[in-house]
Amino acid sequence: MTRPTAAGGQGPVARFLGVVETLGNALPHPATLFAGLAGLVVLASGVFAALNLEAVHPGTGETIRPVSLLSLHGLHRILTEMVTNFTGFAPLGTVLVSMLGIGVAERSGLIGTALRLVVLSAPRGLLTFLIVFSGILSNTASEVGYVLLVPLGAIIFQAVGRHPLAGMAAAFAGVSGGYSANLLLGTVDPLLSGLSEEAARIIDPTYMVNPTCNYYFLFVSTFFIAAVGTWVTEKIVVPRLGDYGGEGGADDAEGRLAPLTADEKRGLWYATAAGVLFTAFLLAGTVPAGGFLRDPQTGDLLRSPFTGGIVAFIFAGGALMGIAYGKGARTLRNDSDVIDGMGKSMETLGVYIVLCFFAAQFVAFFKWTNLGLIFAVKGAEGLQAAGLGDVPLMVSFVIVSALINLVMGSASAKWAIMAPVFIPMFMLLGYSPELVQATYRVGDSVTNVISPLMSYFPLIVAFMKRYEPQAGIGTVVATMLPYSVAFFVVWTLLLLVWFALGLPVGPGAPLKLG
Repeated sequence: MTRPTAAGGQGPVARFLGVVETLGNALPHPATLFAGLAGLVVLASGVFAALNLEAVHPGTGETIRPVSLLSLHGLHRILTEMVTNFTGFAPLGTVLVSMLGIGVAERSGLIGTALRLVVLSAPRGLLTFLIVFSGILSNTASEVGYVLLVPLGAIIFQAVGRHPLAGMAAAFAGVSGGYSANLLLGTVDPLLSGLSEEAARIIDPTYMVNPTCNYYFLFVSTFFIAAVGTWVTEKIVVPRLGDYGGEGGADDAEGRLAPLTADEKRGLWYATAAGVLFTAFLLAGTVPAGGFLRDPQTGDLLRSPFTGGIVAFIFAGGALMGIAYGKGARTLRNDSDVIDGMGKSMETLGVYIVLCFFAAQFVAFFKWTNLGLIFAVKGAEGLQAAGLGDVPLMVSFVIVSALINLVMGSASAKWAIMAPVFIPMFMLLGYSPELVQATYRVGDSVTNVISPLMSYFPLIVAFMKRYEPQAGIGTVVATMLPYSVAFFVVWTLLLLVWFALGLPVGPGAPLKLG
């Protein structure tokens, strides 16, 4: 990987990140690492089971004990569920189906032409901010940002002659590090609020938590996270990465940004028409109270065929617009070209599929053994017993949430364990469940980008390898660590300032009870 020679790129931060990258890349291949971790979980489950480690679930009162996989039953389960662990691994299907549609759009030339138009039209000074900001907003559509925006960030930066990994990092920071911030409600909001409500009723059986309870705080957070992500990209990541020496670098950026041809313009018009029709279809199914894409029983949109089928819409939208562009620009001649585009997109995911196999086994083993649950409960109990003051307790809660996020990827799974401990505890101190949930969401987001156990982390490694064949876990962690630190500091400070000003975190969601 090319590194800058300027003094600004060789400061203490750059040297420290270089050490992190070197140590991280000294680790085995990510697939090997996940395989090793899966084996380690099997061994650890036997050890902790023999030591009779246990924890009491704060919500149900059930005693949780390790389940040993070093047993005949464990062996049988590993053997019989190996295939379903892999095929049922959520990120695998999401990525593969999405990439089929995106592959058509890429093969037809739609993505490249549209990005050239964006780069030629948008002010250069706003590109980084727009990439981070778009990444944050993408969380409304579940996890599409990982599949779509992260690689597009690299392509956009490469098109203007900048290092593609910097663009990828900016997009990843918005998508993953800014996971909870947004201008719109997402699918996770009603899920977390439901868990918060159940925990609050341990103290007050009539308490209700609305899905919009954190909306004000997260709306404002969106702009802070986008600004901080832009600053980290420009001041730390770009200087550290330096000039890109691969294909499509600064030397041929001018050629990549040539004005659009008549065929390309016609193709864009065709794609726009297809996009308008597809959007009209989606609006017809979602806007009316009885829309055919809403929940048939409740009419709800957040939990509906629309949100549940977002990956299918990405596939269909990408394929339809790609075909329309190909017809207009004369880049797709027949159905074979369309299928070829889908096939090409699958070829680039070979390593990712291998990574998913081993990652899926590790995640399944970790879940079966109950070790994640036990570690989370023990950590929460330790923080509760520390006897800290109100503000230090909030900051410590952010830290604990961030640390637990390194070993448990699911926001709802962590909150199901932590909410029954922390919400009653803070309620007894006079603070609202809505504030506790907002505090949790800060910690739950900031370490996403540096956790190798995050479901989409192998995909990010695979994307980076397209531009830096030697890239590995260390490359991703070293590149993203400045974002994680900056997001933690700024977001926590914003939370404390918000608390000091006494602002409600959402509609009808005060900071204090009574």
